[in-house]
Amino acid sequence: MKRCELIAVICGAALWPLMAHAQQPAAPKIGFLGGGSAEGFEPLAEAFRQGLREGGYTEGKNVAFEYRWAAGQFERLPRLAIDLVSRRPAVIATQTLPGALAAKASTDTIPIVFVIGEDPIKVGLVASLNRPAGNVTGISNFMNVLGAKRLELVSEAVPKDARLALLVNPNNPNAGPDTKELQTAAAALGRHLEIFQASSEREIETAFAAAVERKVGALFINTDPFFFEQREQVVALAARYRVPTIYPFREKGRGRRADELWREFSQGVAPSGSLCRENSQGRQAKRAAGHSADEFGPSHQSQDSQGARP
Repeated sequence: MKRCELIAVICGAALWPLMAHAQQPAAPKIGFLGGGSAEGFEPLAEAFRQGLREGGYTEGKNVAFEYRWAAGQFERLPRLAIDLVSRRPAVIATQTLPGALAAKASTDTIPIVFVIGEDPIKVGLVASLNRPAGNVTGISNFMNVLGAKRLELVSEAVPKDARLALLVNPNNPNAGPDTKELQTAAAALGRHLEIFQASSEREIETAFAAAVERKVGALFINTDPFFFEQREQVVALAARYRVPTIYPFREKGRGRRADELWREFSQGVAPSGSLCRENSQGRQAKRAAGHSADEFGPSHQSQDSQGARP
């Protein structure tokens, strides 16, 4: 064999694995649009990835991720959603109402799967629960919808003349509507509802101190990514000040854990799931857009009417 022919054979043999690898289809990509921070939501993100692994999808092996985190700055979500869409993921997952709305405004072809606390019909995400239509579907845990009921539950744990308080994040678009709804619910119970706002660790500390100064009987923590990230601080302050507190989720003890919900959430996002099959070409979503409120009964709601125990 001539020298030039031998070199050609050797080069061809060396390049063949690369060519074969290049011909393999790329792993499907999942876009993740988060309202919080990567560090604060890592436990839930891991539960999300675990659910995918149980479905046969492992990050870095046969599925890839594109993460975008707003770190509590919800005004960034529209820009982050547009950037995510430009990466052409197979599906976009999001865990906040602002994120879901931003993703929906950015694409009408890429499937979007959400987990939120609001009624998805009322906020305009889907047409109905059974037939969501469009490219958006997901799960609603109805935490915001059931706020009035949770307020009623915590009010039963304190004297009738005791004041109730609400802690909300003013940076979250749900702060205004939720505050109004809970004020109406408190009035129906014959209760006064103090409103405290916090969007930083220092402000959470200040809010608890103010609640004690005003002799609040019980504190209601509104559903918000920031408060979830600061859950250890909130629980510690409730224990320190001995304030009965009710939370959207409880990660220990009775009640549905947030990570269980996120594992379930991942099943709707898996690239082989029914949602992706139906929507891969922009067809209408046929997966149910949420669970009815009765499916999230007391055993699934994470209430703590006794407050954090010291």
